[in-house]
This record gives sequence, C-alpha cells and structure tokens, in this order.
Amino acid sequence: MALPMSLGVLLESEVIEDPLYRDEGLCVLGIFGKTAMQPGSPKEFLINTLADKHIYHLFGLDETDNQNSGGLIQAYYSQEHRVLYLVLTSVCDNRQLLRACESLSAGIGHSEAHESWKGADKQHCLALLYLFSLCHVLLLVHPTCCFDVTYDRLFRAVDALRQKTLPLLRAAIKDSNISKEWKVNCRPCPPRLLFVFQMNGTLRSCGGNGSDPSGGNADKPKKHSPRRRLQHALEDQIYRIFRKSRVLTNQSSNCLFTVPANQAFVYVVPGPEEDPVAAVLGQLRSNCALRENDTNTSVSGPRRYQQMRHSARQPSFNVESSSLSGGQLVDCSLKEFLWQHVELVLTKKGFDDSVGRNPQPSHFELPTYSKWAQVAYRLHQVMIANTDEESAELSVKVQSQLKVLEGFLDTDAKFSENRCQKALPLAHSTYQSNLPHNYTTTVHKNQLTQALRVYSQHARGVAFQRYALQLHEDCYKFWSNGHQLCEERSLTDQHCVHKFHLLPRPGEKPEMDHNPPILNHNSRGRSTGSCNCGRKQAPREDPFAIQAANYDFYQMLEEKCCGMLERIDFPVFQPSTPYPAPACEEAPRSPEVAAPVLSSGSEPSEAEKLKESIPASHTPGESTSLSLALSLGQSTDSLGPYGDGGGGEGQEKRPGLVDSQASTVEYLPGMLHSSCPKGLLPKFSSWSLVKLGPAKAYNHHTGLEQPGFLPGSSFLLPWDVVIRSRTEDEVGLTEPLDGGPSSWPAPNKALVGKRGSAGGLGRGRRRDDVARAFVGFEYEDSRGRRFLSSGPDKVVKVLGPGGAKEPATRALNTDMPLYIPSPAQGRGLKSHYAQLARLYIVVPDAHLEITLNPQVQPGSPPCSVFHPEQTELVLPSDGLWVLRFPYSYVTDRGPCYPPKDNQPLANYKVLRGILRANTASPLPPQ
Repeated sequence: MALPMSLGVLLESEVIEDPLYRDEGLCVLGIFGKTAMQPGSPKEFLINTLADKHIYHLFGLDETDNQNSGGLIQAYYSQEHRVLYLVLTSVCDNRQLLRACESLSAGIGHSEAHESWKGADKQHCLALLYLFSLCHVLLLVHPTCCFDVTYDRLFRAVDALRQKTLPLLRAAIKDSNISKEWKVNCRPCPPRLLFVFQMNGTLRSCGGNGSDPSGGNADKPKKHSPRRRLQHALEDQIYRIFRKSRVLTNQSSNCLFTVPANQAFVYVVPGPEEDPVAAVLGQLRSNCALRENDTNTSVSGPRRYQQMRHSARQPSFNVESSSLSGGQLVDCSLKEFLWQHVELVLTKKGFDDSVGRNPQPSHFELPTYSKWAQVAYRLHQVMIANTDEESAELSVKVQSQLKVLEGFLDTDAKFSENRCQKALPLAHSTYQSNLPHNYTTTVHKNQLTQALRVYSQHARGVAFQRYALQLHEDCYKFWSNGHQLCEERSLTDQHCVHKFHLLPRPGEKPEMDHNPPILNHNSRGRSTGSCNCGRKQAPREDPFAIQAANYDFYQMLEEKCCGMLERIDFPVFQPSTPYPAPACEEAPRSPEVAAPVLSSGSEPSEAEKLKESIPASHTPGESTSLSLALSLGQSTDSLGPYGDGGGGEGQEKRPGLVDSQASTVEYLPGMLHSSCPKGLLPKFSSWSLVKLGPAKAYNHHTGLEQPGFLPGSSFLLPWDVVIRSRTEDEVGLTEPLDGGPSSWPAPNKALVGKRGSAGGLGRGRRRDDVARAFVGFEYEDSRGRRFLSSGPDKVVKVLGPGGAKEPATRALNTDMPLYIPSPAQGRGLKSHYAQLARLYIVVPDAHLEITLNPQVQPGSPPCSVFHPEQTELVLPSDGLWVLRFPYSYVTDRGPCYPPKDNQPLANYKVLRGILRANTASPLPPQ
C-alpha cells in the first residue's frame, strides 16, 4: 500500500498482498495522543520516521479527507515490514479542534456547546476502545515532556466502557475464524502501551556530555544522558500513577493495556537543533555512515526481511568509542526503541507483562491480514461506521452504553450537578417562605423570581439551566397542588378568596367535596348600599358579575321599598326567539362619540315644523310630551297616553321607549357605552330613574330625610331657571306665564308692604320669571355613609336653617368627579372613596323642560363613555326624580376598576351637561 487511507476504505477494499508475506503474521501498531499548536501532526511524522519513507505530507492530512469530528482513523500497511499503522485523530489534534470550534461558532449556548464537546469525547473513547481491541502495540504521543494525568481518567473510562460493551463485541465477532481466546477477550492480546514525548526547551541547555553544570564533580561524567534520565523518571512516574489508580494490576489479562517490566516504554524525542544547516549535515552524515556499512549486493525477498529483522535485534544502545569521554551510553533512536517491542510480536513471543508471585500468562495471537481484517470490519461496523443493517442493533446498544463515560469524563458537569442539587432545596425554601395557603399567579411569579435569585447565587456550570427548569416545574406543582387561588377578581378589584374552583351551573348547588370544588365567587368583601330611591339601606356582597352589581341587588330592595313608585323604564332587549344569543365581540364598532344626542338644537328645521303643526288648543302637558318626543326623535304617537296632555300625579307608569331599530335576536352582553355596536340593547338596565313624589315632597329647610347622610349634607342645591324676560310695558298685555290669576303689579305702582317701593323701578327695566329647581349629586362610600356635593371636592355642609345657599350652577357647568375621598375617613392609612350613586332633581310645577343626559367616563382616556339606553330624556314637571347611577362599569374588555391611591381622580368623571333646562311657554288664548 503506497499511500495511507481511511480505515473504513481499507477494510472495504481488497488489498493485494505480496505472496511472500501473505501467510505471515501481522503486527498492528496504533498511534494516538495530542499534538502541539503547530502546523502538521507529529503523529503522522512518526510513521515517516519508522517506515523510512515520505508517506504523509508536511502539513498532515488533506482537508478534503473524511472529516469526522468524533474520530478519524487513518491506516498505512507496510507489507515488507509486516506492520499495519493505525493513526487516530480527534479533537485533541489541531485540525479537528479548529473544525469543532468553527462548528460551535454559530452562537449556541454554553450548555449546548458543552454537550457537543462531551459528545466528541465519548466518540473519542469509543475509537480508543476500537484501537485497544485490535492493536498489539499502542503508541501514545504527547507534545511535551510532562505526563498528562488526565490520561489516567481517560483510560479508566475506556476500561469501564470495555467491560460494559464486552458482551456486545463478543456477539459481533462470534462467527469470525479466530481463536477462542480472541473471541472471549475480544482482542488478539493485551496491548502494550508505549509513550513518546516531545522534548521542549527545558533540557537543551544541559551539556551533551552530561557533566554537572555546578562544577562539583566535573571530572566524573554521568552514565546516562539527561534525556535518558528523564525517560527513566517518566517511566517511574507513569507506572506509579497507573498502579495507584489500578489501571495496571498484577495480571495483565485483566488490564486494558500493559507496560513492560524490563524494557523501556517511554521515549523522549529530541527537539530540533537550533542550527538547521548543522541538523541537515548531521542527518546526511548519519545516512552516509549507514550506507558504508551496507553490503554492495542488493538483497530482496525473504532474505531482506531476515536482514531487517536481524538489524532490529541489535541492542538499542552502544557504548561510545574510547575517544568519547567516560564511556557514556548512547541514546537509541525512535525506530530502535519501537522495534524491540514490534520484534516480540513478529517473532510470536508475545508479552509477558504480568508481575507478582503467581503471574498468569496472557493469551497472544499473531493473525494474518485477512483474519485481522475480518474482525476489524465487524467491530468497525458496530463501533464506528454503523452502515451494516445486520449489526445495526448491536451498534445502537453500544452507543447506549456510552453513558457509563459520564462519571469519568464529565467532571465539570458532575461538579455542576452537585452544586445545583445543593442549591435546589435552598430555592425551594425561599419559594415557600411567607406564603399563604392559597395565592394567585402574581404571588407565584414573585416567589419564583426570589427562588431563582437564590438559586443563581449558588448554582454553577452546565447543569444550571436544566435544574432551573426543574425549579420552575417543582414550584408550579406545589402551587397547583391545592395552593392555587381563584384568579377571578371582583368588580371592585378584589380577588376571590376560594382556592381554584368551578362555578355552579344554573340550578346546581355548591359542592365543597368535589375536586375541584364547585363554589360561587366570594371575596369576603361586604359593603352597605342603598336602593334605587335611596330610602332603604342593606348590606351587599362584593359583586363579580355586572348583573349582580347593577340589577339584582336593587331588584331585591325594590320589593321592600320602591316597587310602587312611578318610574321611567329604560329600553332593554326584547327577544323574538326562545334562544337569543349575545352579540359577537368582533361586531363593528361605532365611532367614539359622547352620546347619541338628538335635540332641537341639532335638527332646527324639523323641530320648527313640528312646533308649527301643534294645534292651538294644546295644554302645558302637551308641550312637555312634545319636548320629550323631540328629544327622542319620535312622534307624539309613540308616547301613548302621554300624548293627549293628561299630566299630573294620576298618570300611569310611563312605558319604556324601545328603539325601533334594536335587534330582537342578539343582545348586548355588557353595558351600553360609546364603543359598543349599534342597534343592540342589554338584557337589563344598569340605570334607574324613579319618582319619589311631587316637587313639594322635598323641603329645602330639612333636606332629604333618608338614612346614611352625614349631618348637614342632605340639602339639595337650588337652581333658578329663567323662564322668560320681559319689560314693564309688556305687563298686562299678555296672560301671566304661569297661567294663574295673579300677575305682576302695574307700572309705577308700588307693592304694599315691600321695601324699596318709594322710588319704584325705572321705566324700561326688565323683570324675570324665575322657576326654582333643586339638584343634588349624592355620593356613597362602602360603609353606607352618604353626602351631597356642590362641586368637585366640595361637600354640602349646612349648619343653620334655610337650606343650602350655594347655587347648583357650578356643579352643573363642570365635570363632576365619579369618585371623591370620603369626608368620614377611618383610622387606617388607606383612603376611602365615595362613589357618585344618585342624582336628585326637583322639577317645579312650571312651564319648564329639564332634559336629562348623563354621560360617565369611569377611567383614563381612551376609556369609553357610558350612558343609559335612552338619552336626552325630558323629565316631567312637578316631581322629585332620582337617577341611580351604575355601581360598576364594564366593557367587553373587562371591568373599569375603581381608582387606586396613586391614580388621579380627575380622570373618573361625569361629563358636564347632565341637565339642561328649556322653557315651555303656552300661546296666548284666542
């Protein structure tokens, strides 16, 4: 074989052997180890030296050769010397190391890179086991002259792997034509391991004669050179280390390899000379000296082989001539060092390396090339190639046994696992510290963050990520195993206190023993609330559903208090099918507007036409009904019995005014607001408008006589509305504005008993017809304490008789807050907010139209604006009306929670323009 090739190619090809050597035995020599950080590989150069041929290139193997980062075995068969060289390259060599680094430069993580390196180490151990199973002599090459103690761990790992895979290897070669001992031990003999070190610059300064540089015994030369003394020291060190770790024992058949007891097994290759010219001349001189000793006749065939073997039997060192001082022993060459061991193989003497009192002889077999190739091919398919279908199952089993190497090779991973395992209980303790029995996701995440922080302080290495994931899983299992709190929040932003549970179905009873339990939500929060009209208070549970918050509670109190009061019902969904469906959330939204207001100011032309069509014999009640119809964009026919002008306390309950375009198939699942789809109505109204009685039912001297009001804060604010302004010349020309028998005094006539009547009023002065209404914004906190407000952050406080003096103009012309701090704060540091609950309007019995248009913005922009199902509602005259606001505000995105302590209250407001007054003057009689 002229050129080296891959071992797999060699085994699959048919080697044409010389008939002279076909039946002779074959010595297999394996070479492995590390290389220095220099171009080329010294392991290949050794074959050039041993074979006396230029076999390998100067810079090692070509880059186009088979690239296998796990292991690459090159073979060279020297038939004339009957030696087969196997060279193993791995990530310990420059070329494979650079390729591995290039493959790992893709930005992968630390743990992934570690797994890649350990995978390469495992394949390297498997390739080493392959060499130890086929070679007679193994040569370990090291780039320095110091022994690397990591080889001790490597050899113990390979030995452990051999013990695990020995039954599999026996099954692979059981049909081979070899001896029984080879089949049982899966190797031709216990291989002998030799060590070759590279000389570095530490010993080059010593003299060649080996004299003592200190000058003490300069005349007495040493018997051995410094390099030979170094070889002896390395032999003692290596033997002592391997015996200590029990890699070497007394019986060689039980060991992975052996070392000779009476022969040198360490060789130190001298470094290159400092003068390259002198080195070349010395090499040429030595070659010429060898040629002079050769015979002139050319020798070939068996005789040449015998001559070569005879020259190999020559001693490995000679005594220098007398011209050299002291008779110092001459160091042998690398070929002479190696060939004394190869000679034992080729002469079938074998290795007798067992020591002790009762040494047991080890088996030895010198196979021919054909027998060796048969065994090598089967082991190659099982351990390296894995391309044969017959041996695929054995190959998989061999790969599964590589896990035994983790305890030997993956020391850093073992250290990392020990550190992470110690840090894991500390992290678990940190997670479970100060935990309630049941807690929410937020608490779970916060505790997990603290646990990971403690874990990261103690855990190190490649196992960090794996145990961090285990910490995540353990904490989640602990949380979900009976410690998970219900994640539902009430409409007041309070968590449910129950652990994870299911809601009961309609008609189903709660069941605590069920897993998970079937319960209703409960936050253990209780507050005190008032009914629609405000005359009765009752405790209420913290609501979780919008219907319970804005409808069910008030319906329960309505049966006890305000069920018989006159009211204006807001339109709700009227189904036309037995199974109506909620509207889809993806329905098209209307533009963000304040409210669908349709007043006489927005449609002046149609309003004028409707006013002109009024008959001359109408009454003030007809005017009120007409204004109501104009505000809703409807005709007077839709008002039913209210269109004929019969007004007063004896009227029937006003029916709900349902939008004619509202859907009867789909309903709005939440509340009506500016961003909800058009043409949809909810199944219930969150607003309420009731009439407590006529206007005289309110006494401005005593205020509202209802429970829960703070002292002096139950007085409504006066609102003087100008009905009409006129001059004194107009007095007596028309009927009085109120239609009564009384009228203003004649011009220049003083009223009896009135002060300031002497001079009278100047001619041409205007007199105003004023009607007094009363307005009150009521706020109520969670403890049922109520009060009226006269403006933002201002509470009505009346100390003496006479009622409130401050007019309602300021409150009506500004945005009233939806939440204000309660004036009756508790002892705690947490502030209590009172929420706008009701609006009281006293409509006088006058020619006056008061239009109600509430619009609430319960949050920061872009929060939707909530309004009732009917806007621009004209309140009938002579009545004390109460508008009850919703308790909670909910959109399709979720509830609008009350403000926190750090949130500005100015974003939660009722928009100005909630009330608007218009005159309804009758025409003069015909």
